[in-house]
Amino acid sequence: MYKILKKQELATNIYLMDVEAKRVAKSCQPGQFVIVRMDEEGERIPLTICDYNREVGSVTIVFQTVGAGTKMMANLNEGDAFHDFVGPLGCASELVEEELESLKQKKILFVAGGVGAAPVYPQVKWLYEHGVAADVIVGSKTKDMLILEKEMEAVAGNLYVTTDDGSYGRSGMVTQTIKDLVAEGKKYDLCVAIGPMIMMKFVCLLTKELEIPTIVSLNPIMVDGTGMCGACRVTVGGKVKFACVDGPEFDGHAVDFDEAMRRQQMYKTAEGRAILAVEEGDTHHGGCGNCD
Repeated sequence: MYKILKKQELATNIYLMDVEAKRVAKSCQPGQFVIVRMDEEGERIPLTICDYNREVGSVTIVFQTVGAGTKMMANLNEGDAFHDFVGPLGCASELVEEELESLKQKKILFVAGGVGAAPVYPQVKWLYEHGVAADVIVGSKTKDMLILEKEMEAVAGNLYVTTDDGSYGRSGMVTQTIKDLVAEGKKYDLCVAIGPMIMMKFVCLLTKELEIPTIVSLNPIMVDGTGMCGACRVTVGGKVKFACVDGPEFDGHAVDFDEAMRRQQMYKTAEGRAILAVEEGDTHHGGCGNCD
């Protein structure tokens, strides 16, 4: 069992939890994720690692209540425990693997949309701890939906906050802030964008136009997290990839976002999964138990 050491409501229906998971904390890196279950029959819920404390043996997760599983999670309190806390899964951020002196020469921009601030934070924090200052744009629909602002401000070189409705910080979408920064003379060697699929799509359309290489972290539907079920199938550069084992980070300019978003919608229904199974053939896999 994996004990909940801390629970905090960051915003309406958005929660942070520190979970005792010593093995995961010992080996996880920024960019990776875990899959949790509340009991033996519970739903498998994939969550990006927001932070970790190797000395304490804890891992921080952030989630938004969007379905039955996450709503049940929100009812857990400090002292309660998860039945499963599997990880670290996926590949670590490429930045962690890069030669440090080379990394220090780069101008890096992170773009976080909504709950995407959670997976952005550990990467920015890791860079800060290794002497690399990155610019960060954090966007949310409203001020009340903004999360991790203080934490991000402590580790970012420059933090730019934007809200869709203009209730706080800059007004408008994150893409407008990117345009503004470039117009002000900012030059970036790399952009890392994490958030809703539609946000990442439009960030990538813009950064391709601006000739800024861009990495995205894909969060399609996942079931087993090992590449066996095929649920997180995406097309990158014309090739079939699985976000749970090949990612979750990919070259944003090579991702077929339209296919990924269409697939997410279709996978929600039995009819949609059946159609996908026919369309995708062997690459669909079908071992998830939901395609019968």
